[in-house]
Parts: sequence; structure tokens; C-alpha cells
Amino acid sequence: MLVDAHAHLLPRDYPADAPECFPKMEPIDGDTARTLLFGAVRFTARDVFFEAERRIEEMAASGVDVEVLTPMPPLLRYDLPLPDALSLARHINEATAALCSADPSKLIGFGLVPMQDPETAAKELTAIREAGLHGVEIASNVNGASIGDERFLPFFEEAERLDLPIFVHALPTPTDRLPRAAMGTYVVGLEGALAAASLITGGTAARCPDLRISFSHAAGGFPLMVPRAQYFWGGTWNEEPPVKERAVMPDDGPSPLEYARRFYYDSMVFDRRALRYIIDLLGHDRILVGSDFPAMPREEPAGRSLRTMDLPDAVLEDITWHNAFRFLGVEPPA
Repeated sequence: MLVDAHAHLLPRDYPADAPECFPKMEPIDGDTARTLLFGAVRFTARDVFFEAERRIEEMAASGVDVEVLTPMPPLLRYDLPLPDALSLARHINEATAALCSADPSKLIGFGLVPMQDPETAAKELTAIREAGLHGVEIASNVNGASIGDERFLPFFEEAERLDLPIFVHALPTPTDRLPRAAMGTYVVGLEGALAAASLITGGTAARCPDLRISFSHAAGGFPLMVPRAQYFWGGTWNEEPPVKERAVMPDDGPSPLEYARRFYYDSMVFDRRALRYIIDLLGHDRILVGSDFPAMPREEPAGRSLRTMDLPDAVLEDITWHNAFRFLGVEPPA
């Protein structure tokens, strides 16, 4: 079995009377694809984004048994006024639930919430669960603010209380330190790292020990940053027993690596050598298969790099499907 824990959808349409700030999905003459128009975004969306039958066909062709579906990141619009953002999130959540209802054994949907208002976002989590959605997707920052900022703690506490997993998708924000052409490459890696690190340094990881949270693209550069934080915490290399008098920033809580091993990370890192490092450092029980499909093409078949790494069968099965069901809090099929 293989579960793709990082796949995307788009609603096929939006209401005719929707606010002007809503996206538009315009038909393309002679094609089943549609064009997403949303602010500066112009994106051609194949029918697999919004047609359940087509999704299931392409899953079968790639060897995928289950997809965890989250809305495309451009729909995470935290800059909208709250009433509009809430209305948009609810429409997208309804569309997601409807798409997944075509085959709930194969399509598992995550919802959106307006994170620009953490109180409203927390309240919406109950509606997400009642709609039959299994979790919530958030961006790696909220209008430039770290998700580990204290203002977002009530949202994470409510997700933990409701036993709803969270998928953090890296969402690049423009920076004058790199050109715009680097937004989809280097800046995505920076965003993932900052998001994961902020949950540790801001105290969310300590306050929400049972929160299940995963990061797109293995949280970017975070796995390479954690050993340095570990050294500053414990004063030793290679995760040897801490020597507090040698530590730069000692504390009595869990180590940075202990916190990092509470998170989940998808395998969308494009190189088996990077995958091996992440598995070795963070544990094979923390890794999920991810593809970004259909925004990006899957490996053919899905998980091909993982299957060429000579991993023990039990380890491979954990990564390809057991871990996903643990993250979701869902009983796996018999």
C-alpha cells in the first residue's frame, strides 16, 4: 500500500455571487482543464485537480492507494478581510468534502481556516471535523508572522484537543535577499525551516506535546539546522549525553532533536541521499510519502526513490503507509 500524504486539489467553480476577492476558475475552450485566476496567480489546472474520477484513475496509474488532499497553497490567503477569508475557507472546505465523498477510502481531505484571526481559526476546527475532513492545512507563516508566535497557540491547543492533525505547507514570502526566481526553490526551504523551528523556540511544541503536525518538503533546511541547536542545548556532538557546563544555551526541557522527532515530514526532497539523512536523523517513523501532485508530476511509480534505498520491508511499509495513518489518527484498512 502507498499513501500520498501531500497532494493538492482545487474547487472546480466558485459561486456566481461570490465576493470580488474570491478566485475564479475559467473554462478553457476545447479542454477539460480550467484556469485559476486569483490576484497575480494565473494557473492552468488539469481536470485531475477537481474531478474525483480522474484523480482515482491517475492514482491507480501511479500505484497510489490513498491521497491526503489539501487545497493548493495560493488559496491560503491570510491577507483577506476576515469575513471574506472565512467565506472562502468554508466554500473550499465544502468543495473538498464533496470531492472526497466520491471515495472516502481513497480520498482524505484537509480543510482551511483563516489564520489571520487565530480565535476564529480555532473555532472553525470543529466545523472541519463535522464536515468529515480529517485535518487542517496552514501556511508556514501568517502574513510574515511565525506560526510559533504565541498569538497562534490557542489554535494549536484546540487542534490538539480535537485530535486534528495539521499539515504545514511552505509558502514563500518575497525577500530582498534573494531574487523572485528563488521563491519556489531556496525560499521554500527557508520557510519550512523557519516554521518548524518557530514551533520549538516559541514554546508551541512544549505546550502541545500530543499535537500531530507534518511539514511539506521535510521542513526544508530544518533537518540540517537541528544538530546545531542540539549542540547549543547540550554541548556535545553526535547527540552524545549532554554536558551542560559546555552548552551554549542549556535548559531542562526536551532537546531540540526530541522536539523535532515529534513532527512528521514528507519525502518530497528530490534525492534519496537527502531522504537517507532525514530517516537516519529523525527516524523512519516520522517520514511520510509526498508528491505535490498534481501541481508537480509524481515519480513513476510513486515512491520510486524510497524503493531503491534497500530499506528493510518493515521500515518501507512504515514510510509508505503506516506512518500516514498514525499521523491522520485513522485506523488503517485491514
